[in-house]
Amino acid sequence: MALLCNLAKPHRLQKQIFMSVRICAAKNQTRRNWSTETEYKANSWKWSATAAGALLGLGSYLIFDTRRRKAALAESKNEPVPSHSFPQYTREDVKKHTNPSDRIWVTYAGEVFDITDFVDLHPGGKRILLAAGGALEPFWALYAVHKSEHVLEMLQEYKVGVLSHDDKEPPRDFSDPYSGDPSRHPVLKINSQKPFNAEPPPEMLTENFITPNELFFKRNHLPVPSINPDEFQLVVERPPGAKQGKPLTLSLKDLKTKFSRHEVTVTLQCAGNRRSEMNAVKPVKGLNWGSAAISTACWGGVWLRDVLLDAGYAEDLPNVRHVQFEGLDQDITGTKYGASISFRRAMSKDCEVLLAYEMNGEELPKDHGFPLRVIVPGVVGARNVKWLGRIIVSEEESSSHWQQNDYKGFNPSVDWDTVDFSTSPAIQDLPVQSAITEPHPGETIQLDHDDKITIKGYAWSGGGREIVRVDVSLDGGKTWRVAELIGEEHKEQTWAWKLWKLEAAIPLEQKELTIICKAVDSSYNVQPDTVAPIWNLRGVLNNAWHHISVTIDRDEH
Repeated sequence: MALLCNLAKPHRLQKQIFMSVRICAAKNQTRRNWSTETEYKANSWKWSATAAGALLGLGSYLIFDTRRRKAALAESKNEPVPSHSFPQYTREDVKKHTNPSDRIWVTYAGEVFDITDFVDLHPGGKRILLAAGGALEPFWALYAVHKSEHVLEMLQEYKVGVLSHDDKEPPRDFSDPYSGDPSRHPVLKINSQKPFNAEPPPEMLTENFITPNELFFKRNHLPVPSINPDEFQLVVERPPGAKQGKPLTLSLKDLKTKFSRHEVTVTLQCAGNRRSEMNAVKPVKGLNWGSAAISTACWGGVWLRDVLLDAGYAEDLPNVRHVQFEGLDQDITGTKYGASISFRRAMSKDCEVLLAYEMNGEELPKDHGFPLRVIVPGVVGARNVKWLGRIIVSEEESSSHWQQNDYKGFNPSVDWDTVDFSTSPAIQDLPVQSAITEPHPGETIQLDHDDKITIKGYAWSGGGREIVRVDVSLDGGKTWRVAELIGEEHKEQTWAWKLWKLEAAIPLEQKELTIICKAVDSSYNVQPDTVAPIWNLRGVLNNAWHHISVTIDRDEH
C-alpha cells in the first residue's frame, strides 16, 4: 500500500534519456532512438507524474529539431534576437492561438512560444494540444521528467514573444462567495464553474494507478471554505448520558498526535459519473459528467472508529444507527453540506472509514477538503464529506438535502411530477462499473499493415468487491476478449479500481470499429447492456456497457 503512495522522482533516468537522445541525434539525425522510447514506456507505470511519450514532452523530436535549427542558425551566422526585441502579448492574445491555422502558442515563465511545427512530431500525439493557448507550467508540474535544463534551453528556439508586464490577474471580487476558490489545472473539463465541478480527460485519468491531485475529479456543492488549520476544531457529539457533558473537540494536531496514522488507497466515484449517456437517452437534471468523474488516491489519516471510541461510543450501543457528517462549506443562508453512513460501517474495522488529512502524501488540497475530510471506502462520493467540522451519532440519517432529496435512484417511469424522494433509500455502495479511456470516441486511428490497436480503461465496484474480469468486444458485442488487469492483488476488501488494457489485431478489411467493455466483480455482478432500463430522472448510477466507435485508417504502403 505504501508503495502505491510513493511519487517517484526519476531524475537519473531523465538525464539518461536526454543524453542518449542527444548522442543519437548527433550521430544520425534521421533515426529515432527506439531504445530510449522503449525504456521510457517501460517505466511509465512507475512514475506517478509521467505518461508514455510525455504529454508536453518536447522530448526526443524537440531535441533533434533544436540541434538542426541551431546548426542552421550557426551556418547563417545570425545572432540570437535580444529578449527586449521580442513583441509583447497578453494572455488573451495567446488564447487565440490554439490550432495550426492560427499557429499553436504556449507560454512558460513569462515567455511565448510557437510550437506549431512540433505538434506532428510529438511522441505523445495530439495530447500536446491540451496546452494550446495556455501555460506549460501546470502540465510540467505533472510531467516533471521534461522540466529540465536541456528542454528549457531547447524551448527557447521556439520563442516568439514575451508576456506583457501590464497583463495582470483581475482583482478578487470579495462579494462573490466563490472568489476564494483555489486555482485549478487548465486541462480539466469544467461541468460547472460555481460551484466548481470538473473531470480530467479520460486518457489522462488512466495514465497512472494513483491519480495526481491536480487531475482528481472535482465535485463541490458549495463555495470552498477558507479554514485556518491552526484554529480548526473537529466537534464530535458524545453519547447520551456520557459522563463528559461537552462534545469531544479535536484540533488537527490532536488528530495527528493522539491517534495512530493509517493509509488506505481508495477510488471515489460521483453518483453522476457517465450521466451524459443517460442524457442522450432522455434529458435528466444534473451536471453532464462524462466518464471521468472517478479517481483514485492514497489517503492518510486516522480511523473514524478510533475517534468514536475516544468520544465514548461502543459497537453494541443501543438505539444508534447512523453517523452524520457536517461540512464547513455553506451557502449564503448558512446551510451546510451534510451526509451520513451507518453506525455499523463507521465502527467496523474491516470497512476502514478514515478521517483523512493527507492525499497522496501531501496535505489535503483545498478542493478536496482541507484540512479534514471523511473517506468511506466503497461508497458513493457524496458520503465522503469534505471540510469536516462535526460528527453526530444518531438514530436518524442526516437531514441534509443531499441525504434526503438527492443521490437516490428511481424507476425509469418516475418523473418530476410523480417523484417522492422519501420512497427511495440514499445511495451508499455503488454498482460495478467500467469505461474505455483510450481511444477516444470518434477517433481515427492510424495503423500500419500489421499493427495492433491498444484499448485502455478502468473498472471498479463498490462495497469492497474486487474486479475479477473485464471483457472487451471489438465487434459491437458479438464476440469478447479478456483484458489484462493492472492493480492490487486480491484481498478481502478491494477499495481501489483496476486499470485494464487490451491489444488486438484488426482484420485488414475492417474500417469501422465498435468497442464495448463490461466488468465483472467478485460477487459476479455484471454491468447491464444498455442505458434505457436503468435511466432515472437524476441521471445517477449509470453503469451500462461502455460503447465507443472509431475509424481505422491503414497505411497503404
